[in-house]
Amino acid sequence: MRHRKAGRHLNRNAAHRRSLFRNLARALFTHETIVTTLPKAKELRPFAERLITLAKKAHAATTLADGKGDADEKKARTLALHYRRQAMALLGPTHGTNIYDKEGKAQIDPVKGSKKISNDTVLKKLFRELGPRYADRPGGYTRVIKRHERRLGDAGTTAVIELLKAGEKKVRMVERKPAAAPAPIAPAPVAPPETPAT
Repeated sequence: MRHRKAGRHLNRNAAHRRSLFRNLARALFTHETIVTTLPKAKELRPFAERLITLAKKAHAATTLADGKGDADEKKARTLALHYRRQAMALLGPTHGTNIYDKEGKAQIDPVKGSKKISNDTVLKKLFRELGPRYADRPGGYTRVIKRHERRLGDAGTTAVIELLKAGEKKVRMVERKPAAAPAPIAPAPVAPPETPAT
């Protein structure tokens, strides 16, 4: 029995599952939308959102300390470095995790010109682009959309998991209606006392 044991095992041991989530998260942060099976997408969501929250906290720490003095800025940089190291521990080694385009070619660095290959890693993109993008959002950075197409081979259900754009809101298919106020309970009528029969 698996009472009160949350999460899916996905037919993998702990190390294999961690590697799976790291690879899926790197692909999600690189391309911002990926297609995978529905259970994997649902399990990837909290993993990816935890990483984005760390990037958001690092961005908030550095922006709050701007112009407040050297001691506060140093403390904020130290805190941001702490969040970055926590994300590195979750995301795994960043060696060889450069950002590639759809054709599998390394992206060109826009600052250095068209001849220099960008050495931006997924971690850099996470802290430079995604953290500031979701600075004002209290959570829910990803969206999982079920697909009609089944996976070839085992006919597994597939889904698209994607990052929300800047300022975008999730759309509900059916709007939730506010709960109606409960009707006041009327007092029960009191029966007159019975008179004994003589």
